[in-house]
Amino acid sequence: MIPVAREDYRASLEQLRADVESMAETVLTQLRQALSALADGDETVARAVIEGDDAVNDRYLDLEGDCVDLLALQQPVASDLRFVVASFKIITDLERVGDLTTNFARYATAEDPGALSGVDVREIGEVVREQLRAAVDAYVAGDAEACRAIAGRDDEVDALCQRASEAVVRELIAGEADAWDVERLLDDVSRVLLTVRDLERVGDHAVNVAARTLYMVEDDPGLVY
Repeated sequence: MIPVAREDYRASLEQLRADVESMAETVLTQLRQALSALADGDETVARAVIEGDDAVNDRYLDLEGDCVDLLALQQPVASDLRFVVASFKIITDLERVGDLTTNFARYATAEDPGALSGVDVREIGEVVREQLRAAVDAYVAGDAEACRAIAGRDDEVDALCQRASEAVVRELIAGEADAWDVERLLDDVSRVLLTVRDLERVGDHAVNVAARTLYMVEDDPGLVY
């Protein structure tokens, strides 16, 4: 295949940036809907999120192919190479956030979701969603300082998740469920702990997106997990 002209090459790079942003917007919307469904017990919304995961996976594969084509056909160097490599890794993080989003939706469709043991999933979810939103914006703008700020907020997410997990354990220890309620109680606790774990992972992927962007802008891989 004959390499495309340089002006077409530049256009391809800009299109890749736009396509990564578009994939991120889809994932962010799915994440918001899944967390809302989980907090409200909305099974209809949750099932729509689950059904939408195939579209996210298909988009990931399309963009993966675009990145490979740019690397193979254009052999970019310096900042262009970092941009393509960073974009390739960022779509992987976004696809994994999509998988976690599907987890949230599945938790919401449990046969008997029960109470979330006093844990404010919506609050923690909003923090990690804002973190991912900021990371995507930093990628689009090539904003190195924003990337550092996002990494700095990760301790906040970790602390929120730690407190939530500890609250669940304290509630379990102090619980007075009779023998007939034990199985349901354990299911509730397990679901909450898995939810908190997955929220923390979303935050980690947001930091990764920021780290890939910092590498892209300044050739600094220091934040990458």
